[in-house]
Amino acid sequence: MTTPKISVRDVTKSFPLRTAPTRLAAIDGVSFDVRAGEFLVLVGPSGCGKSTLLDLIAGLTESASGEVLLDGKPVTGPGLDRGVVFQQYALFPWRTAQANVEFGLEVKGIARRERAKRAREVLGLVGLSTFADRYPHELSGGMKQRVAIARSLAYEPEVLLMDEPYAALDAQTRESLQDELLAIWRRTGTTIVFITHSIDEAVHLGERVAVMTSRPGRIKAVVDVSLDPPRPGEDARSNPQFTAKRREIWQLLHDEVVKAHELEAREVA
Repeated sequence: MTTPKISVRDVTKSFPLRTAPTRLAAIDGVSFDVRAGEFLVLVGPSGCGKSTLLDLIAGLTESASGEVLLDGKPVTGPGLDRGVVFQQYALFPWRTAQANVEFGLEVKGIARRERAKRAREVLGLVGLSTFADRYPHELSGGMKQRVAIARSLAYEPEVLLMDEPYAALDAQTRESLQDELLAIWRRTGTTIVFITHSIDEAVHLGERVAVMTSRPGRIKAVVDVSLDPPRPGEDARSNPQFTAKRREIWQLLHDEVVKAHELEAREVA
C-alpha cells in the first residue's frame, strides 16, 4: 500500500483564553490523508480551524494530541519540503519580484546564477516574465499573489499549502489565478492543500473537498469531485456536474454555518 504524502492522525488543538480559565478547542480528532500529487481543498465555516490545521501541516505550530506525518515521518517544524502561500502576500517591499522569488533559493544555499535562472523560470510559469524587475508597490494584487506563488514554487517544495490566497482579489482576477494554479499543478505534480470559504472555488480546484464542521473543527465528509474535463471553450463552472457537486457540498456545509453563527452570537452575548 502506498504511503500517503500527508497523513493527519486524530489531531486536536486548543488555545488559551484571556478571559477564562478554560481553553478554546479549535480542532478535535481530525484525521485524513492526502495522496502524492493530489489537490485537496478544505472548506468550512469561519472559525472551524482550517488555518490552524494548515499551520500544523506546515509545522508552524504543534498539536495537543495526534500527529501529522509527511511521507510517513512526523512533522516537527517548518521545512523547505513545504511551501506556504497566505492570503496576505508577505513580499519583501525592498526586493524586486525576481529577488522575492529567489529568497527561498538563497536559504537553500543555491548559487546566484542558478537561483536567478530558476526565478526567471517560475516567473514565466505564473506569467510575470516581463515584471521581474518590478517592486511589490508597482504590482497589482493579483500580480503580488503570483509572485508569492512563484516564490513558493521556486525551491520545488513537495507540498504547497495555500490559506485562502485569493480571498482579497476581485472575481475576475480570482478566476484567472484559479485556472493558472490548475495549469501549474498539472505541469508540476505538486501536492496541494488549499483552504477556501468559496464552494465554487473548492469544486473548481479540488480533486477532493474535505468539509469541516463548526468549531471545534472535525472532518464531516470528504467529497470526491472528479468532474469531466470541459470541452474546448467551455467554462467548467457551467457544467451540470459542477452544479451538482456544489449543491452536495453546500448541503453538508449549511448546518455547520448555522451552528457557527449561533456559537458566535452566544459568545458575543
